[in-house]
Amino acid sequence: MNVFRQRGSISMAARRVLTDIPNFEQLHLPPVMSKIAEYAQGLIILSGITGSGKSTTLAAMLDHINETRRCHIVTIEDPIEYLLTDKKAFVNQREIAIDVPSFKVALKHVVRQDPDVILVGEMRDDETFAAGLTAAETGHLVFGTLHSSSVASTFGRILEFFPPARHEVVRTSLMFNLRAIVSQKLLPSIKEGINLVPATEVMLMTPIMRKLIKDGEDNKITDAIRGGVEEGMHDFTESLKNLVLNGFVEIKEAMEAAPNEEALKMALKGIRIGTHGILG
Repeated sequence: MNVFRQRGSISMAARRVLTDIPNFEQLHLPPVMSKIAEYAQGLIILSGITGSGKSTTLAAMLDHINETRRCHIVTIEDPIEYLLTDKKAFVNQREIAIDVPSFKVALKHVVRQDPDVILVGEMRDDETFAAGLTAAETGHLVFGTLHSSSVASTFGRILEFFPPARHEVVRTSLMFNLRAIVSQKLLPSIKEGINLVPATEVMLMTPIMRKLIKDGEDNKITDAIRGGVEEGMHDFTESLKNLVLNGFVEIKEAMEAAPNEEALKMALKGIRIGTHGILG
């Protein structure tokens, strides 16, 4: 809850804390999400604008771990949006300003609480991101969110946290510890009983991705994602195409959300286009 003054009177904004966590199928997320949630160690980033469903997707991923793995999950949230109940795992959820004064203090002590899985919440600055990356380096599975519109732009957002002199070190750490980036946006659905449906872009760490990250060739990441279908990767164009063909969204909505309208038009005709031409 947040109480504030406006036009001389008191107003309040309230968010309902949910206990019923939908699974991947109910959220219409791709099957690769369960594979990502089953990694034992490393950094997983959920990116998207405000209101793109990142928190709900993260809750589904944590609940999947909770149902399938005996481990200790610690979350650091501002605020807590979904209440997790212990299943196979046992869960501690810490809320900023109630359970701990700040992200900085929480992240400083979290690795001493013997966690296996850590949810950092929003990675807001260099200190928060570096702490999450360090936790991933020391053998934990770390989830975090960033405000960026695509997988490729997520790398630029990360590097903005750090001075240029540290970029090479950050890239090296990402190369070894990043496991996946999922970028997400929500679209209005035309299917009965479904209000919103996610369009997703999924990057998994592969030898090709490691080389692109090391060499700073972020402009080639989207094409590498398009070429990684067998590993479970896909870009926004592929996701939007499937949403249209499966009757979830109107073509007009998909076109407005598409990074490249022409590429989506061609994909709907069965032709895949990359940055450097037709892929197949």
